[in-house]
Amino acid sequence: QVRLVESGGGSVQAGGSLTLSCAASGYILFMGWFRQAPGKEREGVAAISSGDSTTYYADSVKGRFTISQDNAKKTLYLQMNSLKPEDTAMYYCVAAAWSLTFPLRSGGYPYWGQGTQVTVSS
Repeated sequence: QVRLVESGGGSVQAGGSLTLSCAASGYILFMGWFRQAPGKEREGVAAISSGDSTTYYADSVKGRFTISQDNAKKTLYLQMNSLKPEDTAMYYCVAAAWSLTFPLRSGGYPYWGQGTQVTVSS
């Protein structure tokens, strides 16, 4: 059974930085971060293949966010720089025990964390 526990959310001013962490357990091949703001659709932010560490990013965060993993600690990270008010959302850590063709689509992930809130003020 896969278990995911996020941490690291909070409030920051525009232009600031935050790092999210996700402690994982269980067999995992793909992990990622999704976000959802009130009244908006869920969005795939970034994903990473646990095997070869190939990364995937939404256009909205490319160049600002970095996803990484520590396989020894089974921890996923999302370094978020140059944060904008539109980055405000609940951020979810996700995982799958199989390879994914479209890693930024939510349907591929059966395992979700409880979410951590990120609020960026202008």
